[in-house]
This record gives sequence, C-alpha cells and structure tokens, in this order.
Amino acid sequence: MWALRAAVRPVLRLSRVGRGLPAPRAAAPSCPVRALAAAGQRGPGNLEGLWGGGRGLRADGGRSRAEDDEEEPEDADENAEEELLQGEPLLPAGTQRVCLVHPDVKWGPGKPQMTRAEWQVAEATALVHTLDGWSVVQTMVVSTKSLDRKLVFGKGNFQHLTEKIRGSPDITCVFLNVERMAAPTKKELEAAWGVEVFDRFTVVLHIFRCNARTKEARLQVALAEIPLHRSNLKRDVAHLHRGPGSRYIMGSGESFMQVQQRLLREKEAKIRKALDRLRKKRHLLRQQRMRREFPVVSVVGYTNCGKTTLIKALTGDAAIQPRDQLFATLDITAHAGALPSRMTVLYVDTIGFLSQLPHGLIESFSATLEDVAHSDLIVHVRDVSHPEAELQKSSVLSTLHSLQLPARLLDSMVEVHNKVDLVPGYSPTEPNAVPVSALLGHGLRELKAELDAAVLKATGRQILTFRVRLAGAQLSWLYKEATVQDVDVIPEDGAADVTVIISDSAYGKFRKLFPG
Repeated sequence: MWALRAAVRPVLRLSRVGRGLPAPRAAAPSCPVRALAAAGQRGPGNLEGLWGGGRGLRADGGRSRAEDDEEEPEDADENAEEELLQGEPLLPAGTQRVCLVHPDVKWGPGKPQMTRAEWQVAEATALVHTLDGWSVVQTMVVSTKSLDRKLVFGKGNFQHLTEKIRGSPDITCVFLNVERMAAPTKKELEAAWGVEVFDRFTVVLHIFRCNARTKEARLQVALAEIPLHRSNLKRDVAHLHRGPGSRYIMGSGESFMQVQQRLLREKEAKIRKALDRLRKKRHLLRQQRMRREFPVVSVVGYTNCGKTTLIKALTGDAAIQPRDQLFATLDITAHAGALPSRMTVLYVDTIGFLSQLPHGLIESFSATLEDVAHSDLIVHVRDVSHPEAELQKSSVLSTLHSLQLPARLLDSMVEVHNKVDLVPGYSPTEPNAVPVSALLGHGLRELKAELDAAVLKATGRQILTFRVRLAGAQLSWLYKEATVQDVDVIPEDGAADVTVIISDSAYGKFRKLFPG
C-alpha cells in the first residue's frame, strides 16, 4: 500500500509550469502569516487541566500541554494523526502583488443578503494583508448579474477585466472575492488571465492553517481542506490524462483518479476518527469543569473585534497577547477571572466570525464550537467603531443560530460595545448593551457587575448566609466549595455568619454533610 501511495502522490503535485502558469518562488520555511511576538509564561489566571492539551491553560510557566503532546507522541494513534497533518501549501510563498476582483451582484435572487461592495472589498483587502509579503496593487469592483456564471462575469466585463490584468505585469495573482470557485471556473480564469486565481475559501483556509497551533485545530483545518483537494484532483488528473499511456495502475484495476479519491476518503475518515477521540476527551474535561463548578463565559464576536483584549482586561492576565490580525484566535483558550462577588469564572476565547464564512469551515470547526453550546453565558463583543458594525452583528448572530445553540444562551446573551474610545460621545441605542474600551479600561466595572448578575441568573446560584461553628469543618468546606463573600465573627458564641454564593448542588451537599 505504501508503495502504491508513493506512486500516486506525485499526480497531485503537477508543476505550475505544466499548467501554463508561472513557476512558483522557493517555498518559505514557515507559514506566510505575519509573525508576532509569542506569548510569554502564563500567569495565575489560567487553570491547569481544566481545558486539556492545547487550550492555553498553563500553571507551571513552562511549555503548554499542546507543545508536550506534539513533541512526545504517546502512542501510535498520535503518530498517525501527525501524518494526516502533512500537506502542500495552499498559497504560493514569497512576495505576491495581488489584484483584488470583487464581483458586485446588482440584482436578482443571487444577490447576497448582507453585502456592501465597499465593506466586502475592505474585508478582502484585510485578508490579503494578513499574509506576509502579500499586498493589493489593484482593486476592481465589477458588476455581474449572478455568481453562478461559469466565468462569473458577463462577456463585456470579462473581456475588459482580462485586458486590464493581462496589461498589468506587476500582478502576480488574482484574489476573486467569491466564497468558492468551481474547478472548471478556476481553470478557465487562470488560462485567460495568465496568473493563479484564488477564492475566499482558499485564502481563509490558508490563514486558518497558519494560525492553528494545537493538534485539534490543525486536524479541523485538514478536514476543511478535503473538498479543496478533491477539486484540485479533478483538474490535475485531467491534465495528466492528456499524455500517452494507460490511465490505470498495473494490476490494480483502478485508475489514478479512483486511487486518489479512495486515498482522500481514507484520509477524511481518519481525520474524523481522530477528531472524535479528541471530542470524547474534551467531554471528559468538560465534566471535570462541571464538578468543580466554575461558570464558563464564552466570548464571541466578529474577527478582530477585540475579544482577546477584553479577556485580558477582565482577567488581568499579562501573558495574553492580543494581535491586530484576522483570525488570530483559532485554538480556544480559557482564562480565569474574578467578578465583584469574588466568584471565579472561566472566560473562553473563541474563533472570530466572518461574513460569508465558508460553510465547510464552520462544519469542520463544529467540534471546537461545541464548547460555546456548553457554556453558561455568551458575551457578544462588537466593534462599534467599524462602519459596518450592524452588518457584523447580523453575521455573528446568523452564525450562532446556525450552531443550534440552546435558546437560554441566545436569550441571555450579554452584548458589549467595544472600542468606544474611537467614537467620541458614543452612547448605545440598545437598552442592555454595555459600552467599554477594553484597551483603555473604560466601562469594565459596569461590565463586571452586569456579568456578575447574568452568571448568577444563568447558573441558578444563590446568595445565602449560614451560621457556622468556628471549631467545626463548615467554614473550611464553604471556602472550598462555594464563593465566600463575607464572614461576620461572633466571638461570644464561637460562631460566624458566613455569606456565600453557592450552587444548588453544593447547597445540597452542605445540608447533607452538616444537617441541623
């Protein structure tokens, strides 16, 4: 089987020159995403073991468990998983001068629900600039009746576009701002324009791959890449079959296409099996968190809205390093913080959302997003300084609804209006929104008070006062199993009135252990 794989794999690595495209530059030694300073040692705001390997929880200040797992595989399954993560770069390395082409659907049923050309172009430009060495040298907004056309545009517009691209020798590739291109469309556009053409799915997926750090995130990216490999397979094998020779592997009864399709199916099945193992492990870890009864607050929002900066401000964790970059957070991390009631909560930093985020990516990351469904509260962070803040909000809410989250989570969601320092005199129009500047610390006291009340309501915790004997075990038990807010000692009675925040389950245990 391994010999067969070795014989077949080169089929998928046809040279670009053979397809009539310019030869690629030498591959860069690392993923072409801007490298930023790595996060330092974790502080006490993280809790070891509550989120599993690769979730950013480090208590010893050393390497994270994700790094240990990847450097010292524990068994054959992990070695096999590492093999599944090997793959060719999705985009060419090195400096690229990009022509950004945005198809603007003016009318008809094919027009997207949330689209405004200026916003979509700005977002696409930001995606390109996320890649190291890539820059947009030309931007063209071209009208079209429908995105379903084979060449996307009408004959006249396509001809004009072709002349401009062909007449600009500084352009090295084209970013066509559509969700997905069919393989025949990509082939014909590249033949007409003489450069490689990439769609939104490929660019976003490449950024995902470069930003994925843990094995789980990397496996989810690998799963999302499978449809892209299938599409490329048809194109590359069709090119191979133009030459002389048999299409079949001698003695196997299978064509090259059939073998490659079978290998892709096997790879997909193995990736799903590996993700299922990780899902079961995360389920056990979730049960451990539930036993320790830490409330979980999932922080969601549009990409680059300031989620990580807000969590840093709420927890005071100096090790958190926010990045001004799209999809900087792919590996979910949890950070402990205290609320005014002294209750400890876990803030979960999640993947950022994007308008028209390719559906395949959402499906692939469904395992990661499961943690949102099992949280006690959702905080929706919005960048109110963005000109299309309302459209971003609609995009996030649409994605959350597509995840089929429990109604209680959607109904109790806390909306945070971030970056108010960039909008002088800002006042929210929504009645329950909390305005803050995570960067400058404005509004954090009000936000913590709002979160305190929301967590108490969502988790059903009660504020109760118990009279306990100082010589007994009740006081130490309450410190361990509940959140002690106040202790009023009564020396003459050898007792104390203790005010606590306590869950229903902990209260039941207390009454059982200390009756009367």
